[in-house]
Amino acid sequence: MPADTREFTEKIAPDHLAPLWNVMHSLVRPEPGTGTRPWKWDYAAVRSHLMEAGELISAMEAERRVLIYENPGLPGQSRITNSLYAGLQLVMPGEIAPAHRHTQSALRFVIEGSGAHTTVNGEKTIMRPGDFVITPHWAWHDHGNDSDEPMIWLDGLDIPLLQFLDASFAERMTADAQSETVPSGLTDAQFSNGLLPVDHRTTAVTSPVFNYPYSRTRESLYTLSRQSDPDNCHGYKLRYTNPVNGDYAMPTIATFMQSMPTGFASHAYRSTDATVYVVVEGHGKTRIGDETIEWQPKDIFVVPSWFPVSHNIDEEAVLFSFSDRVVQEKLGLWKESREEP
Repeated sequence: MPADTREFTEKIAPDHLAPLWNVMHSLVRPEPGTGTRPWKWDYAAVRSHLMEAGELISAMEAERRVLIYENPGLPGQSRITNSLYAGLQLVMPGEIAPAHRHTQSALRFVIEGSGAHTTVNGEKTIMRPGDFVITPHWAWHDHGNDSDEPMIWLDGLDIPLLQFLDASFAERMTADAQSETVPSGLTDAQFSNGLLPVDHRTTAVTSPVFNYPYSRTRESLYTLSRQSDPDNCHGYKLRYTNPVNGDYAMPTIATFMQSMPTGFASHAYRSTDATVYVVVEGHGKTRIGDETIEWQPKDIFVVPSWFPVSHNIDEEAVLFSFSDRVVQEKLGLWKESREEP
């Protein structure tokens, strides 16, 4: 930088001004640049820490007993990608995670245990492994475990996005658990199976269905795999939708489930939405940029924005994933690139 330009920069600094030409190359980049790093968390190791936390603090004391998946490229920021938060939550037998609500939208993906429940705006749903459960923004919700085994699930929230927008609000209910004001299963009966109440009108931006059972999703993937050829990049991949309008199930987080057969080797693929993956079934390897990770059931890994990714499947695999693709698409920003056959 010329000496006179440096002097000018120093001169305007007290007025809280800065020249664009000094930083334009980092603000407007030719390709996405991110601090997010490719990473995998071994479930066995994380579970061990989580169970230790279960001995140190109760769900009531913690409000939410969760270990945060913190991306090593974003230390101290409580985020797994630039726009998304993820954590592993534990509710022990007999415990309640008390009722509260917040403007952040949340997903729960059940990892371990069966028979615990979450209650959303007065309706209870039972949670089983592989289920995808939604807590819409500003919806009252609490969790309870009436089973005889620990209940563990992945929390995914849009916390970083709402922090950026300065739109965070939260409120604790005076009671620890909500009263059940809606019969269990009513929402599913009204909005699943390709049906809607005849006079239904809504301004909601989140799907009215808040539990998408794994049994149904797995059946759909199985049928696809028996009746069609896999996509070169994704195998068989489906997205969760809002049955009212066909949009994504959540307004800020896109959610997906995919299966890939034994021996499948995907073509390289990249997209602008950094993506978090949960291994539901199977074993395999994923190459992310220059790194290769090996994974097995219940492991979690992250693919940063615009990093080329390819999968090699050792044993038929099912992967759940989520990203901010829905936000990028609504803004007209989302892009993808596929390796040509």
